[in-house]
This record gives sequence, structure tokens and C-alpha cells, in this order.
Amino acid sequence: MSAMVRLNVRMKSTAQAIGEVAGRFGLPANVLRHWESVGLLAPSRAEGRQRRYGPDDVYRIAVILRAKEAGLGLEEIGRMIATKDVGARRDVLRRQQATLARRIAEMQASLRLIECALECDHEDFTQCEDFRAVMTDRLAMAETGTVAETDAGLGGRRPASVMARRPRGGGRRGRAEDSSVCRAT
Repeated sequence: MSAMVRLNVRMKSTAQAIGEVAGRFGLPANVLRHWESVGLLAPSRAEGRQRRYGPDDVYRIAVILRAKEAGLGLEEIGRMIATKDVGARRDVLRRQQATLARRIAEMQASLRLIECALECDHEDFTQCEDFRAVMTDRLAMAETGTVAETDAGLGGRRPASVMARRPRGGGRRGRAEDSSVCRAT
């Protein structure tokens, strides 16, 4: 069974009220009203002008949420959804793809920094030669005013000095053979 068919099977076949749909997504109802006011949603109306959300509306809400999670703003989402021009849609998506790639690279660099600090046995890890090697990308950013996408041109790899001395199978503390983990003492 395809993913779309499974999604439709899980969705109720009858239209749902705004509170029920909003609750399914953990959203306040006013968010759905706002999305309607900016043209992202167009639920049908029942007697008394109550909004009724069908399976296509619920699917559209999921698309909007995923696009927001990817960092797109409501205006960009609206352009992406509304345009019939494939090139215009791709332009929006390519810009966001580049932004996400940059953010992922920055987060990977931050994770490497934290991992290096966690592995350091120095009293002041900021004085550790290995930690300073991992920091070189951030220092380069400060000097050039640009965003570096990898750690000091290492293509996302940790410095060989850090990797070569990383013990296998557990921590380093209290192990004599690990006394050379950090060069400076």
C-alpha cells in the first residue's frame, strides 16, 4: 500500500471541525485561521459558516508544517504551493536547500566542538591544542567575516591528531595508555 493511500486511510473520510484538526497537529485553532487568512488553507464551510477540513486540507496542513520545519516562512510556502511555474517553485526550494546545507554544516561543526571538549582531560579545555584545532573554522569566520562550511577545510572530518588518539571501547580516564590523549598538560 502506498504512503499516500495509507495516509488517506488514516484520515477520517468526513470533514472535521477546526478544533479537531488543530488538536491532531498540536496547534491552536487560531493558527489555522491565520493560515487561511494568508491564503494557505481554504477549508469548506458548513452551516453557520463553520470551517470543515477534509483529507486534502489535513494533508496541506502537514505540508505547511514540514515546510516550516525546513525553515520556510509562510510567504515562501505560499509561493511554493500556489505557483504553477515549476522554475519559480524550484528557485524557492533551491534557496532553502542552500540555507539548510549551511545550517547543517554549522551544527555539525558545533557538535564536533562539543565532542572534542567532552574528550579533553585538560583542566582548561580551551587551552588544549586539539580543541584549538577544531576551533580554527570559527576563528577563520571571524577573520574573514564569512561562514565556513567545514572545520578548517577538513571536509567535516576531525583533526587526525584527535582521531588517532581516541581510545576504542570506552572512556580514557584512569587508563595509563591514554596519557597522551592531549598534548598540552
